[in-house]
Amino acid sequence: MTTVLIISAPSGSGKSTLVNRLMRSDPQLDFSISYTTREPRGAEVNGQQYHYIAREEFEARIAKDEFLEWAQVFGNYYGTHRSYLDRARALGRDLVLDIDVQGARQLKERIPDAVSIFILAPSREILERRLRARSEDRDEVIQRRLTEAAQEIRNFDLYDYVLVNQDVEESVMRLKSIVEAERIRRERVREQIRPILASFGMEQE
Repeated sequence: MTTVLIISAPSGSGKSTLVNRLMRSDPQLDFSISYTTREPRGAEVNGQQYHYIAREEFEARIAKDEFLEWAQVFGNYYGTHRSYLDRARALGRDLVLDIDVQGARQLKERIPDAVSIFILAPSREILERRLRARSEDRDEVIQRRLTEAAQEIRNFDLYDYVLVNQDVEESVMRLKSIVEAERIRRERVREQIRPILASFGMEQE
């Protein structure tokens, strides 16, 4: 059984660092690379950070229902292609999705048992400091991201877990713990329980 792990966070919360560390530590995880119509930034490479495609192609894929979820953010499309979930299921792995609040809401409607995790910076001041330290955005873009962060944070209670990223090492450990806890939930071990019950002459309900 494949568990879908939705991870969301305001820009600058340290989500990418945590997700990268999680992925490197767990070979049973696959990562869904989102599709987007925005232009690559800096050293970004097509097929690594995102699949960069034209708006016309994205809209054609929407019409074909190829995305598990999609949304427009700051005028650009972002979406999760269903092929990543198909692949994870075929390989018996869990799937990590790095998506925003809009996408998370859509995905939970399609996959109600998906596990959602919201990552937060400890304060607005720390979030702004992290955004400026990246040296990627103009001041007006940073202010827009802070405004967007305030709106996203209001949706924290839609998530199964909330992780405050104060310390990277501690946050990575907690993220790993969430993944492991979800793997040993009753629904995930049903196939393992069946032969144990059979050994007692019982059937699983």
